[in-house]
Amino acid sequence: MEVEDDFDVLDPERLIQCPYNKHHQIRACRFPYHLVKCKKSYPHVAKELATCPFNARHLVPQADLSDHISKCNDKGFIEQDIVNQSSGFQREQVNAVSTWQAPPCDEDWETELLEQPNSPFLWGMTNSGINSSSTTFGQKNYLPSSVRAPESFPYAVSWKG
Repeated sequence: MEVEDDFDVLDPERLIQCPYNKHHQIRACRFPYHLVKCKKSYPHVAKELATCPFNARHLVPQADLSDHISKCNDKGFIEQDIVNQSSGFQREQVNAVSTWQAPPCDEDWETELLEQPNSPFLWGMTNSGINSSSTTFGQKNYLPSSVRAPESFPYAVSWKG
């Protein structure tokens, strides 16, 4: 019977009663979103409720918070994490040193920038194909014969007379 209860807790379609309005029955998978919405709709009720430190979906009357904390099922997960950390279980995983090193980089963008003339990038043209005294373009097509180049750009070119 306990196994069925575990599956019921994990079922995203199970209905949960809204803490702000007892007439609201919300599917578990939508419950966090509903809480945010209802908190705005019922600010007077929200002031009276406290949030469980172990699970933000647990909203209980402020007077009952300490009782809830002592009985909260989610407290066990936090306690287990604390035990794991103190035993060094996670500390060993965090302290694992990576042996990966970045490969050497031969690029020097500063040098490349100084070596290249200040010419604009033109699609299909190389820097050596630009003549500063002429604005005519050579009809070089580097595409395979099965691919057709566009006849015009998808935007207007302001410097093209």
